[in-house]
Amino acid sequence: MPVAPQPLGRRERNKQAKLERITAAAGALFAKHGVDEVTTQQIAEAADIGTGTLFLYAKTKGELLLLVQNAHYTDALERGRAAAADASNALDGVMALVSAIVDCNRTQVENGRTYLREMVFGDPAEPRHAEALMIVAQTEQVCSDILIDRAKVATAEAPSLARVISAIMFLEIGSSLNVDARTAEILASIRTQVAAILPGEHS
Repeated sequence: MPVAPQPLGRRERNKQAKLERITAAAGALFAKHGVDEVTTQQIAEAADIGTGTLFLYAKTKGELLLLVQNAHYTDALERGRAAAADASNALDGVMALVSAIVDCNRTQVENGRTYLREMVFGDPAEPRHAEALMIVAQTEQVCSDILIDRAKVATAEAPSLARVISAIMFLEIGSSLNVDARTAEILASIRTQVAAILPGEHS
């Protein structure tokens, strides 16, 4: 008989509530003003906590952005996974997954590009950075599963091909050349590149 999970103690509930307030406050301010225009003091005030308390949860503004964007990225991954399940072929499946991630990243373009920089150049041992990298790995695993199921790519080869597709996606959404590009243009470019490397697929 499974053991029922123990309820959180008051201290843990308070910590969780503060984390939720911080995430909500940072997310709202970043979305409205952009990460570069928001200060940690503003986030602390919006979350109704002291700056010192804020730094117990995230030591830098970059970590705060990771905290916010990781949650959005996780939701986008689930939307992409669900959409890919209804695709009729590998290319459409991969693009359903990619589209959800790209849309999420470009909701606020500069925030999305800053998130990618934090993810790539941040300390991988720091919890928020580690979580971001884990979500990327999960995305690549979903992509790999699509390739195995829909394109009949060998199980041993699919992870490498999924990583290439991931690199294409992140390069397109992170490139300075695409700051002013429409999302549809970025997705079309990604689709063309993915189609070129998928066996038996055409754009």
